[in-house]
Amino acid sequence: MIFDSHKFIAVAAPHHGQSWGSLILIDPRVPDDDAMAPVKRLTPEVGFPESQGGGQVYGTPWPLSENYHLCVYDSSMQPGAGQEGGGFRRGDYGIYLVDAFGNRELVYRDPEIGCLSPIPLRARTKPPATPSPSLPAERNRPTQVGDPGEATMLVMDVYNSLKPWPKDADIKAIRVYQVLPMPMPSGGGFFPHETGQRIAGAGDSVVPARWVLGTAPVESDGSAHFKVPANRELFFQALDSRGLAVQSMRSATYVRNGERLSCQGCHEPKSHAPAAPKGPPLALKREPSVLQPDVPGSNPFSYPKLVQPVLEKNCVDCHEKNKGKAPNLGREPMKNKWFASYNSLLPYAFTDYKDALRTTPGQFGARASKLFNMLEKGHHDLKLSPEDLHRITLWLDTSSMFYGVYEKEGGEAMLRGEDPKPTLE
Repeated sequence: MIFDSHKFIAVAAPHHGQSWGSLILIDPRVPDDDAMAPVKRLTPEVGFPESQGGGQVYGTPWPLSENYHLCVYDSSMQPGAGQEGGGFRRGDYGIYLVDAFGNRELVYRDPEIGCLSPIPLRARTKPPATPSPSLPAERNRPTQVGDPGEATMLVMDVYNSLKPWPKDADIKAIRVYQVLPMPMPSGGGFFPHETGQRIAGAGDSVVPARWVLGTAPVESDGSAHFKVPANRELFFQALDSRGLAVQSMRSATYVRNGERLSCQGCHEPKSHAPAAPKGPPLALKREPSVLQPDVPGSNPFSYPKLVQPVLEKNCVDCHEKNKGKAPNLGREPMKNKWFASYNSLLPYAFTDYKDALRTTPGQFGARASKLFNMLEKGHHDLKLSPEDLHRITLWLDTSSMFYGVYEKEGGEAMLRGEDPKPTLE
């Protein structure tokens, strides 16, 4: 952040590369239009790496004011250099003074090694310490293996959102997911199996493995207050009275042990001040809820355990009698290391958000899938139990994944109906 300013200096860097590129200024007070409204380009002569073909030219800026910045610069670091795109050359970065008017002045360059992170030093008054949102005793408790600690979440009003909610939205619960860390590189054929059908528009990005930790109730005023595990990557979904996801996060959050974190809403407008509440949120009038676990097959997430038993109980016999006309909902033949049923159901499942940036409430998961719409209208004389239908919709709400682990051994265990432990949590 820039001293005596609300703006930030940053580097527009490549996705596949280091933190160098073109310098930008970010004004968080400008409403986010999902484009470039809050961003001012300080070095427009260098395009954004990858998206505009720019090179990794500028890096590690230190603002002196809104108009003057120290940074490192190497004009020869064009696309393909610095390992971006597979090429490599050693950077010859020097320290420069750069201004917002197109000027650049060399301050220092070392002939033997590239420079990095210029920071001016001067005597100053020690700034005040910012209070931690964690309780000291809980924060300092050592994290044990298998016990990540615990934190508290508060959502003031789930209906506070950038995009309008469906008219029938009646949110009753929040579903909490944990995203698992990848123990191996995501490209280059390192994965022994795909976790599921890749999301449309994701390109070469593997769908991150995720588990359902449980659900917490939402009060009539849209508030929720619940406990979550600390030191885990989490995201949330808002569920209606039928247990269907109406809204889903496209980002994630972390909390430390003992931390108390609050949200105004679900993707609420960041440029708006919170509306004055009529009173305390209803959820704050009680103790935080403990997450209620979901059905077997949701944690760890496993299509073979969550969905396949429903198909074998309700669907396979009829589909077998109509081979050639009805999709194969059995296990064999496997393709892409997925059951035949999974491959058959993919055209009717949910794998496309339609929006690269945000979830549109009501147009996600089961609600947006052909499969659920078909089941809701009625499919011959099929009558699923509430739990069996929930298992199907939970799968659809979880981006129609197959595996909940990345590892070869874990995937093979899931095919056998077991609950493997991941390498990393």
